[in-house]
Amino acid sequence: MKVSLLRLAPVVLAAQMLAGAAFAQQPTPAAIAAAKELVELKGGGQMFDPVIISIVEQTKGALLQTNPQLAKDLNDVATQLRSEFAPRRDELVTEAARRYAARFTEAELKDLGTFFKSPLGKKMIQQEPQVLDETFSFVQQQFGPRVAEEAMTRYRTEMKKKGHNL
Repeated sequence: MKVSLLRLAPVVLAAQMLAGAAFAQQPTPAAIAAAKELVELKGGGQMFDPVIISIVEQTKGALLQTNPQLAKDLNDVATQLRSEFAPRRDELVTEAARRYAARFTEAELKDLGTFFKSPLGKKMIQQEPQVLDETFSFVQQQFGPRVAEEAMTRYRTEMKKKGHNL
């Protein structure tokens, strides 16, 4: 069975458009640069420092379990590696920037940068960690236990309807 070129044309055109759209969505270097600035303004650089320290310490801990007699030398190497690996946080900043740049236009990223440089944006950056900490505390101490109790009550009620006493 022959397939005419006229029937294939829409398929080929759609494939080219989709390929072009996927290629067009790659962030520009300028968008990535604006996103990097945004990540740094929001404190992303400092946020990633503990990641490197944690990786070095977890690796040291694994080695200490099987070689406790090497604790002093492993501690010395850990100190060295924390310093040596510190610049690697830039990889994390760049990766976060790429993800922002894939979701926001360059103009939007610049607008966000302008906002976070403003007094209100700086206040947001300063206050956000406290708001999040307080919210998570509320979830752990009040919301979670209350909803868990309500869920348990509902489970018991529904299971009783099915002939099960919990």
